[in-house]
Amino acid sequence: MTAPFRFPRFFVTSPSPCPYLPGRLERKVFTELSGPHATELNDALSRIGFRRSQSVAYRPSCAGCAACVSVRVVASAFEPNATQRKLMRRHADLEVSACRPWATDEQYGLLRRYLAARHPGGGMAGMDECDYADMVEQSPVNSSVIEYREPAARGRRGRLVGACLTDQQADGLSMIYSFFDADIADRPGLGNLIILDHIARARMAGLPYVYLGYWVKGSARMSYKTRYRPIEALGPTGWHRLPDADLPVVQPRAVERVG
Repeated sequence: MTAPFRFPRFFVTSPSPCPYLPGRLERKVFTELSGPHATELNDALSRIGFRRSQSVAYRPSCAGCAACVSVRVVASAFEPNATQRKLMRRHADLEVSACRPWATDEQYGLLRRYLAARHPGGGMAGMDECDYADMVEQSPVNSSVIEYREPAARGRRGRLVGACLTDQQADGLSMIYSFFDADIADRPGLGNLIILDHIARARMAGLPYVYLGYWVKGSARMSYKTRYRPIEALGPTGWHRLPDADLPVVQPRAVERVG
């Protein structure tokens, strides 16, 4: 006999400084993902703007502010532009593999270099090996770590230059957190490449969307997400496609992160 599904209990965090808009406070509503229905609950919540962090699903619930907007790329309709095609050709030699969600020292070392280069004073700057292992391994859903490596040489694995913790959902791939080596002069745009690869993976799997997390209009840190079009945003009446005229013109540069 199947146990009855219980409606989840939701909680709200205390206000804290917003990491994206100066002078504002952020607050989140969250619930636990556990039990035999964790995958179905995560899928349902993602369609209404929630994100996963370990065994918790959360979304912004800020008083007087709705700047954080959930966005997803329509993978089935995506066509790379000339710059994106050039980037894919440049990194076509990378070896990409989907690994089980198990933290490694190599991944953690790459994360530390990424945070030092891109987010030295960010909220994750103090993350230690145990914190990273928790982020990767405490997943109640179908997760993997997608690794991007330089070609193998002399029988040894190539250098790890990028990685992304990714969830496979019923309607798409959700990029939980991506990081990469930002200091390799001959490997520019690795963050962009990781997103482009996820779009290609979603298409090959017959999944319609790639979830990129939240977009904050006016935040330079979030502007890269509008490079991948068509892109949909979640509004009061549901998901809708953002017209190109409403999106900023973004100059090519390395992706900061997905979150």
